[in-house]
Amino acid sequence: MFILTKIADLVQIKPGDFEKPSHVAIEDSINAKYSNRVIQKIGLCICMYDLLWASEGLIGHGTGMVNVNVEFRMIVFRPFKGETMFGRITESTPEGIHIRTDFFEDIFVAFKELPENTQYDHNEHAWKWMFDPESEPMYYDKNEMVRLQVIDETWHDQTPESAEQEAVDKAKKQSPYRITGSMMKEGFGVCLWWE
Repeated sequence: MFILTKIADLVQIKPGDFEKPSHVAIEDSINAKYSNRVIQKIGLCICMYDLLWASEGLIGHGTGMVNVNVEFRMIVFRPFKGETMFGRITESTPEGIHIRTDFFEDIFVAFKELPENTQYDHNEHAWKWMFDPESEPMYYDKNEMVRLQVIDETWHDQTPESAEQEAVDKAKKQSPYRITGSMMKEGFGVCLWWE
């Protein structure tokens, strides 16, 4: 679910951070630049793991910022295909179920990936599973903890196609990283069902 990724970059340290020890100022600058950001085909950056190398700082003209070339490892969220993970239901639609974790909100389970005999209840705005025709249906209620299996990931480059405001707004609306899951197998779905 979490991987370490080596990254080399140029970071800038603001004059207000000069009072900090250099390794702390560099770490703060890296975390401010990368944390909670998606790097295409790598994943969602969580935080810096360790600093592998840093050059001597060079002061830039006019700004007073110190430019430092660094090489570091980053903790990145990127579950592999087939991995089992937990999340909470945020919304149910006729297309499927939207799920989030504590720090990631773009997980989707399509209706085709739900167990057999699962139907959408338009009155409740929730999916229900008819495990046994003679018993009450089991609902996928909002905020329920669920277990799912990762089956795919989708990447979207958020670089706008043109400088026009409409293209920029369109690029921002699409999630840069989305996980597709399945709850079709036994043991997946609402965790309370399997206790």
